[in-house]
Parts: sequence; structure tokens; C-alpha cells
Amino acid sequence: MKNWGFKISRPRAIDFDTADLAEYSKLVEKVPSAKRCLMCGACTATCSAGNHTDFNFRHSHLMYRRGQFEGLAEELDKCMLCGKCKMVCPRGVNTRAIIYNMRIFLNDMNYKNIES
Repeated sequence: MKNWGFKISRPRAIDFDTADLAEYSKLVEKVPSAKRCLMCGACTATCSAGNHTDFNFRHSHLMYRRGQFEGLAEELDKCMLCGKCKMVCPRGVNTRAIIYNMRIFLNDMNYKNIES
């Protein structure tokens, strides 16, 4: 077979049947305003941490929503919890509480994984 310079890669489609969407339900119970997020990007545009690192609130929130937790704890540690994103949100989403609770839930999940 000839080498055409490309290969078939693994699909990036998300299998929601295997995704852990229950964690997002817990987050919504703690921070009900999380359901109002439109993913408009206003939070990401004004983020102080995003100006100095590759932190992106919208991407982190979406990863958590989808149940993709790999590397998310390290990403959330870049946030300084300054609150600029909360001030510019057109839907009044409490972004600081979302990040704070995502950190707590991810820490709890890691703790459970270490025990078992």
C-alpha cells in the first residue's frame, strides 16, 4: 500500500452514552445559574488569567458539561477567581462559583479514585 502522507485518526466525536453527565447535575444543584450559560465567550474575552496563560473558562465549562475530566483540574488551577468574568456575563452566571465548585468536585473525584 502506498504512503499518501496521512493516516486515519481516531474520531473526536463524544460518546455521551459513556460520558459521566451526573457530575454536571451536581454542579447545577450547587450553582443553578450554570444552566443559563450560552457559551458566548464574554467571560473568556475579559479573563485576566487568559491574558497570561492559555486558560479558557468557556472551554473548561464545556469539558465539565461533557464529562471530560482529564486535565481539567490543572486547567482550573490557572484561574485566579478575580471575578471579572462574572461582572461581564450577560446572563448573570456566577462563574466564580462554577469554577470553585468544579475544583471541589474534581478534588473529590480524585480522592475517590485513590481510595479504590
